[in-house]
Amino acid sequence: MNKDSIENLAKKLGETLPEGLRSVRDDLESNFRSVLQTGLGKLDLVTREEFEVQQAVLARTREKLEALEAKLEDIESNS
Repeated sequence: MNKDSIENLAKKLGETLPEGLRSVRDDLESNFRSVLQTGLGKLDLVTREEFEVQQAVLARTREKLEALEAKLEDIESNS
C-alpha cells in the first residue's frame, strides 16, 4: 500500500466516527494512519508483479511435473 492509500483509509475511518468524536477526528485520523503504517509494515507482502511472476513459475513447474509423471507412467506400463 502506498502513502496515498493509507491516507485515504485513515480519512475514511475518521469519517465513520460518531458525531461526539468529530472534534477529535484529526487526532484519531493521525493515530489511524500511524497504526495502519505500522501494521502494514510488519506484514510480509509482495507486489502484484512479484506475485504474478511466481504464479507463472509455479504453472511452468506444474506442467513439467505432469509431463514427467506421464513419462514415468508410460515407462512403468511398458516394463
